[in-house]
Amino acid sequence: MSKSMETSAAQTRPELIEVAETVARDKGIDRDEVLEAMEQAIQKAGRSKYGHEHDIRANIDRSTGEINLARYVEVVDTPEEVENEATQMDIEAAKKVKSDAEIGDYMVDALPPIDFGRIAAQTAKQVIVQRVREAERSRQFDEYKDRIGEVVNGLVKRIEYGNVIVDLNRAEAILRRDESIPREHFNTGDRVRSYIVDVREETRGPQIFLSRAHPQFMAKLFSQEVPEIYDGIIEIKAVARDPGSRAKIAVLSHDSSIDPVGPCIGMRGSRVQAVVGELQGEKIDIIQWSPDHASFIVNALAPAEVAKVVLDEEANRIEVVVPDEQLSLAIGRRGQNVRLASQLSGWDIDILTEAEESDRRNDEFKTRSQMFVDALDVDDVIAHLLVTEGFSSVEEVAFVPVEDMVGIEGFDEEISEELRQRARAFLAAKDEELAKRRKELKVSDDLAEVEGLTPELLVALGENGVITRDNLADLATDELMEFAPVGTLKEANANEIIMAARAHWFEDEEPAEGDDAEEGAKDVSKDDGAENVEVGEEDKK
Repeated sequence: MSKSMETSAAQTRPELIEVAETVARDKGIDRDEVLEAMEQAIQKAGRSKYGHEHDIRANIDRSTGEINLARYVEVVDTPEEVENEATQMDIEAAKKVKSDAEIGDYMVDALPPIDFGRIAAQTAKQVIVQRVREAERSRQFDEYKDRIGEVVNGLVKRIEYGNVIVDLNRAEAILRRDESIPREHFNTGDRVRSYIVDVREETRGPQIFLSRAHPQFMAKLFSQEVPEIYDGIIEIKAVARDPGSRAKIAVLSHDSSIDPVGPCIGMRGSRVQAVVGELQGEKIDIIQWSPDHASFIVNALAPAEVAKVVLDEEANRIEVVVPDEQLSLAIGRRGQNVRLASQLSGWDIDILTEAEESDRRNDEFKTRSQMFVDALDVDDVIAHLLVTEGFSSVEEVAFVPVEDMVGIEGFDEEISEELRQRARAFLAAKDEELAKRRKELKVSDDLAEVEGLTPELLVALGENGVITRDNLADLATDELMEFAPVGTLKEANANEIIMAARAHWFEDEEPAEGDDAEEGAKDVSKDDGAENVEVGEEDKK
């Protein structure tokens, strides 16, 4: 290769370096990424001129902007290994050109500079623009993927179908209509503060999703306004929002000398008002968090006063009794207060007035008393005494220790034992009647053997057409609970019953190897038996 040819193949273009630096600065990407895009564009133009079958490569010197264009040919061992004559040559042919050529080397032929035509220049421009856009998107994703959960400031760039496109200076983000505060309106150029709720890589590039309705947006605003929260002295334990209307926030102080609510409110309400102003006037209740569920829920229902609470931890439900005049305040407009308290605590909350609770308690007392009168054949006085002492079922009377019942006023050992015997006789008669009914419904014995099924539940299943173990195994949990008598079966128990019914499915599934092993064992046992017989015969002889 002549020296003059090498000189003609190089083109010094210092303006390329300036252009690359300008684009990199404007787009916030690395200069080398822009130069690589330019090299790809020149390579594409080179292949269009010299043939797409050739391996044309371009290189831009990073300091001078000098452009080198060359054709690369790979050196392989034998002519049979040459798959493409335009990009490969065997070692013998390579040594004729370059004596010290080795397998795996590339023969490089410098090419003269390309005089870009209009179409080639347009193609090159498209390649550069596309690569720069991809690099910019990659940079945006890398920058924001770890910033989920941060509050950012931006300017409204445009509004598309109710969705607000926000310019974050180095990226664009979208604030969807359903993530905005209701009745909130933005104009182009408005400054907006939002919470980064998600960053996703999509086909059209990275998408940054913002929210102003997210509960954590309010929590972050408090962190910015209250130094004690930022420093970790006060912790935000839970947040519940009805965006634009009302919110509740539960706080806990890790310093016993500091009240958690006061610092969040601030001097004359300055801190909470700053957050309220950002949230378009959303009313905020600041509540002291408590590890005691009952106390916390009572606090969460503020400003309503609570007279009594009854917790059902298994069902994660709490019954709250309030004075009659406090009912509307406890429920709130359209159920807002109780709904937010439920979201804040994670408990289902039922609200009753004192009058409703008293009526229900009286109804339960009468119902239970009548049950004992009918089941135990006793008068109202004894039935009332049993209910008053907390007995709620015949089973409890049947199996309670005698000494516990003797402690009831007016009950001696003889009366207590008599009541226990009557209760057991009633239960035995009831079980016998249920067993008879089960047989009439043709409920199979294998179904009756499933652990957790009571005689009462077996009859209920039979009445609904569930008469075999497989019928039960095919049921969903909610179907089984629907068939069961009201209040007799909880979801966890229903799941256990269904899994117990399905157990035989898995027992029947033995691996093929196991089956072969069992067959082998049977064969061996047969052979052993035959051998034993023969030995026995010899002994007889």
